[in-house]
Amino acid sequence: MKRVVGLVAGVAVLVGGIVSADGMALASGARGEPGTVAWGPCPSEAGKAASAELECATVRVPLDHREPWGQTIALAINRIKAKVSRDANHLGTLLVNPGGPGASGRALTEFVAAALPRDVSERYDIVGFDPRGVGGSEPAVHCVNPETYFKAPRPDAVPHGEAEERVLLSRAADFANRCGNLWAWLLPYLTTESSARDIDSIRAALGEERISYLGYSYGTYLGAVYATLFPTRVKRLVMDSTIDPTEVWYESNLKQNSAFEHRHRQLLDWIARHNSVYKLGATSKQTSFAYYAMRDRLRVRPAGGVVGPSELDDIFTIAGYSDRVWPQFAQAWSSYVRQGDVNGLLALYDKHGKDDAEDENGYAIYLGVQCTDAKWPREWATWRTDMTRMHRQAPFLTWPNAWFNAPCAFWPVQGGTPVQVKGSAKLPPILMIQSRYDAATPYKGALEMRRHFPHATMVIEGGGNHGVSLSGNKCVDDRLAAYLRDGTLPSRDVECAALPEPKASEHMAAGRHAGGPLGLLGLLREK
Repeated sequence: MKRVVGLVAGVAVLVGGIVSADGMALASGARGEPGTVAWGPCPSEAGKAASAELECATVRVPLDHREPWGQTIALAINRIKAKVSRDANHLGTLLVNPGGPGASGRALTEFVAAALPRDVSERYDIVGFDPRGVGGSEPAVHCVNPETYFKAPRPDAVPHGEAEERVLLSRAADFANRCGNLWAWLLPYLTTESSARDIDSIRAALGEERISYLGYSYGTYLGAVYATLFPTRVKRLVMDSTIDPTEVWYESNLKQNSAFEHRHRQLLDWIARHNSVYKLGATSKQTSFAYYAMRDRLRVRPAGGVVGPSELDDIFTIAGYSDRVWPQFAQAWSSYVRQGDVNGLLALYDKHGKDDAEDENGYAIYLGVQCTDAKWPREWATWRTDMTRMHRQAPFLTWPNAWFNAPCAFWPVQGGTPVQVKGSAKLPPILMIQSRYDAATPYKGALEMRRHFPHATMVIEGGGNHGVSLSGNKCVDDRLAAYLRDGTLPSRDVECAALPEPKASEHMAAGRHAGGPLGLLGLLREK
């Protein structure tokens, strides 16, 4: 999703005499022999000392799981080990994934360990992993120089005529071609199915018969594919902010545009209700006019020579993920419009919009997975027709989202056939967590996923934030903790009230939120 397959399911392959109960070979030796992970201290990162609790390791997996004795690649994993011994009190491994595709799961491990109640977190080995091609895994995919490709201000994502559209198309084709030139050997294997099979290699290497899994956003789809392929390997499964498995991926992005439009209008309504503070308009019609007037103004004169309309799109897309940032964003907008002060917009760009090498890696994997998982239109006329129609209804994100995904029209690997996600009587009960007005993973998509897993129970939060659990909502977090603790689920779906809406603020909020009120979003947006 925006900031975030092979046909071998069910084929049993004999590998060194070890075959899983689900018919998939377990790699051995360097390829994930059960219980062979060699944990050690984590390397220090620039400006950050490694946690004493955190351990790191590498698991080698087949590049192509149909050829388990062929070429291998390395997955970087980390863990915070359970505080209890491996007896009846030990609950096994909880694997965590923050979504993307393209996000680092290793960045999530400490957050989950700290946010869960101690009587839960201390009974699990909490393990994060960087999916193939991501972060500390080898190879880590990079296609372009982020300092030049993403240099601000970029061309306006809403093209004003054919000439501007050709510029944007050229950028998309260039990114796709560069990825193909550098990574032709790897791109066919950047699929959700491959990553799901990687998870089972990690499980085997850890010596676990079954694992528990907590996935956010795209991570819910990855978890659903894993549960489809390996139902007997799942102990507990949590999907938070869930993907519609029937719309992978072109249709999913079209649905996102409408959902983000609704969420953006909620922001404009909120700003209008606080007109006494921000003075951007007393009605949503007035704040909408003010927003698009600002966007047009930035097209002519980017703020600080940096924040043009496309950078503004990137910044305010974050406001669709969490209302916790609304006061800060509204104040930066107000200061720019009413006082000509660009510092607020520049600060938001530095934190939420500026792309570095890590972001470029995430973007390359995002495209690698989504473009390869499923078929995309190859005729640009199809995209233009769909986006022109949608832009009339949902102008906030339609064209920015189109260009974010446009390299898929030129991707050097043809899209395949996604795994047909489905539940099984072999699966345990499943917990799904969803906010009703989520823009990135709309509520209707979660209902569709639940249709494929009818034994799932949903906890529905009444707000619109993305990544609901472990963000301070006690009603939600208590259900998550109970499920992870002993498998307890409510007898029927549960409605949880949203967190109170943010209060208007006349000053810029503090910039760092990891583990704080922004929850998962705060963690992933740290630079």
